[in-house]
Amino acid sequence: MSTTPPFSSPTKRWHTSAQPSTLPSLPSLSAKGKSVLITGGGTTGIGGETARSFALASASRIALLGRRSQPLLANKAFIEDKYPGVEVLAIPTDVTKQEQVDAAFAQFAGSGGKIDVLIHSAATIGPKEPVAEADGDAYLGAIQTNIAGSFYVARAFLRHAAPDGVVVAMNTFGTHLSLNEYFSSYCVGKMAVYRLWDTVAFSNPSLSIFHTHPGVILTEMNLATGGAASFENIEVDDVSLPASFNVWLASPESRFLKNKFVWCNWDVDELKAQAKELEAGTKLNIGLVGWPFEDAV
Repeated sequence: MSTTPPFSSPTKRWHTSAQPSTLPSLPSLSAKGKSVLITGGGTTGIGGETARSFALASASRIALLGRRSQPLLANKAFIEDKYPGVEVLAIPTDVTKQEQVDAAFAQFAGSGGKIDVLIHSAATIGPKEPVAEADGDAYLGAIQTNIAGSFYVARAFLRHAAPDGVVVAMNTFGTHLSLNEYFSSYCVGKMAVYRLWDTVAFSNPSLSIFHTHPGVILTEMNLATGGAASFENIEVDDVSLPASFNVWLASPESRFLKNKFVWCNWDVDELKAQAKELEAGTKLNIGLVGWPFEDAV
C-alpha cells in the first residue's frame, strides 16, 4: 500500500507493504543460482519472511541461522514443501559466538563454495530506559551483543563471499534519527554496526553492502519490548515490506544504492529515477552534515 510519507522522504510515495516493483515473483528479480544466508531466519520475523521471499524468487540454496532450532526447522519445512526445488539448511547458531558462526558459514558454503547474498537481521534491542535510568551492565551489554553479532558474521562472510557478493545489513532509523529518549542502547549499538559494515565496504569495494531501516514491523522482539508502542503516530508496516525489498536489493537493479542507508518504505521506482545523483554523491550516506568528505579533499 502506498501512502503519504509521515517523515521527510526522498520519495513522494511511501509504502507499508511489499512494493509492486519489489515482488519476488518478478523475473527481473530472479535469484536463480544464488546461495543466500539469512541470520534470524526462523518462521516469524523479517528474516523468516525474507527467506520465503527468496525461495519465491527461485534462490537455489538458502541457509537459515538462528538461536532456536524449532523456528528454523518450521521455516525449512514450509519452504521445502512450497518450493521443492530450493535447498534449505537450518543451522542453529548464536551469532555472538564466533565458533558457531564460523561453523555455520563453512557448512553452508561447503568445500570451495561461495555465498552470494547475506541478509543480516539478527539483533537484540536491549533496555528500554533512557541513559539516566538504564542499568549500566544491561545497556553496555546490549551494545556489545549487537556489535559482536555483526563482527563475527562479517568476518565469516568475507571468508566465503562470492566476488560480487551482496550484504543487506538491516539496521534502524534510530541510527540517524532520534524521536524520543527510549532504546538508546539499541540505537547506539546499531550506529556502531553501521560503521562496522561501512568499513567492510571500504575494504572490499567489489561487494555491494546496503544498510536498511526495515520499517516498523511487529516482530517477536518488538512485541516483547513494546518497541512500536513507544513511538506515537507511527504506522505499523507489514513484514512483506522489508522481505521483498531485500530481494530487490540483491538484484542488479539496486546497485546505485550500494553503501547507502535506505528505508524500505521509500518508493524504489522514484529512487531509480534519482540513480545518477545518488550514485555520484553523498545523499543517503551517514556523515557530517554540511561537509561532504569529497568536497574537503
